[in-house]
Amino acid sequence: MPRFDPADAALVFAIFTLGGIVKGVAGFGLPTVSLGLLALTRPMPEAMALVLLPTLATNVWQALASGALGPVMRRLAGFMVAACIGTLVAAGQLSRADAALLAGLLGLLMVASAATALLGPKWPQPSPATERWLSPLIGLVSGGVAGLTGSFMMPAAPWLAALGLPRNAFVQAFALGAVVSIVTLAVAMGAQGLIPPGLGIASMLVLAPAFLGMAIGNRLRGALSEQGFRTTIQACLLVLGCYLALKNLL
Repeated sequence: MPRFDPADAALVFAIFTLGGIVKGVAGFGLPTVSLGLLALTRPMPEAMALVLLPTLATNVWQALASGALGPVMRRLAGFMVAACIGTLVAAGQLSRADAALLAGLLGLLMVASAATALLGPKWPQPSPATERWLSPLIGLVSGGVAGLTGSFMMPAAPWLAALGLPRNAFVQAFALGAVVSIVTLAVAMGAQGLIPPGLGIASMLVLAPAFLGMAIGNRLRGALSEQGFRTTIQACLLVLGCYLALKNLL
């Protein structure tokens, strides 16, 4: 069972507070920011176990606070089911996967996500016919990525943005997908014995700094340029992702 000394506990508290601030201001990023920073000091499966409850709780709150649930769920049912399947299949490999490789994959994911946000053109809006068959495929890939890295960002975020959903519906759709993925990931990790009691308790304890950070972020949102904040965060994620990828894959 992992033991957290006071300095490590303070570091983890600070990481989840920062992740919560990012999510409060920008509406995304708590698991990606937290995982990227946690992966600097601990194995990926341990980092993924720590982010389970904060990711689940903050996304459930976000999904329920963003308006009508029914229309979003009906439109994205295939996406959600496929994300669940993809997460389950990929997460089933965690107990056999190399921790350094997982950290490197997270780094590549962060680079791809940040580069897409900073430099890449927006995906074109699909026709209804294309959406019907492509949405489950994107959900399957997004779930697979989440099952190996704990992050649901790619390619889910650019795909949902391409659907042209209103802002609240987009936030709700992304939060729902993250909830489906994180619940499936928790079940798969628990079945493989990757969430020992100590990590489960620690994941409960970091709920406090995550929600504290979200509260701070919500207050800061009106005082900051959201676009400028997003650009700064994406640039930081790009640098951190490059470091993780180079450190663990070369």
